[in-house]
Amino acid sequence: MSFRKDYTLSLRPDADSSYVAGESEEALQQLFAEIMQNGVHGFCFSLYEEGQKPGDIITEAQVKRRLSILRPHTKWVRSFSCIEGNEWVPILAKQMNMKTLVGAWLGKDEEKNRIEIQALINLAKNGYVDVAAVGNEVLYRKDLTEEQLLQYIREVKAALPGIPVGYVDAYYEFTERPAITEACDMVLCNCYPFWEGCPFEQSLEYMKQMYAQAKSAAGNRPVIITETGWPSEGESLQGAVPSKKHARDYFINTQLWSANENIPVMYFSSFDESWKVGSEGTVGAYWGIWDTHEKLKY
Repeated sequence: MSFRKDYTLSLRPDADSSYVAGESEEALQQLFAEIMQNGVHGFCFSLYEEGQKPGDIITEAQVKRRLSILRPHTKWVRSFSCIEGNEWVPILAKQMNMKTLVGAWLGKDEEKNRIEIQALINLAKNGYVDVAAVGNEVLYRKDLTEEQLLQYIREVKAALPGIPVGYVDAYYEFTERPAITEACDMVLCNCYPFWEGCPFEQSLEYMKQMYAQAKSAAGNRPVIITETGWPSEGESLQGAVPSKKHARDYFINTQLWSANENIPVMYFSSFDESWKVGSEGTVGAYWGIWDTHEKLKY
């Protein structure tokens, strides 16, 4: 999750833009089915079943079952940690001939950070990592200073020559923190019109401008949208209203734009996860394309 503290739109859409505007419900249902059948660039992997949460140890069998559901629909999978069962995501994904964007989860606990960093390096050296992400929104959360994060990025880059290394955060952080951008091989940006209160009708155009801002900051570095999505239930945020229709149609808009413009997107998320209610409000549990029972929602 990444949003502006003041909940105001940091960018202004030039005009409404949508692939779904004016289409019948029947046509949209068919379009969603066709996108899923043809496959998308990537999904963020949702690790936890009902009753589970970060800190729980997740089994190989559980990860394998969920990856098997995703495999027919995507080329890439993104993981967020390298311990407590998260390490099975890239290992099993590679067995299924999928590409991996593998993240080390960093926070305020230096000892745990060291374990995550070493686990990421080990996974990469064993051939399980296509792109390495050193941390996720730690600057947004203020868990690390910029210099602390730079030290971790430099360490991973030195250990993994030949593997692209980046850092994941909100799109605007790469404009505001040029030293971080300069240290990365790739810019890995999260783009959420919902969290900035953008109405669904303007959300695609707004996301395009978020991406453009990150692209401008990146210079000649590749840019991947590492998270974007829309919740199917929960409370509204200014003009951003959760609903099953908005969530499905945002997914359609995102995937058509991604395919037409050849922009890599890791969609957030694969499965609903109930544990997120505490940190993100009621919407936190409803970002998946599949529900908590691993059934396709649309």
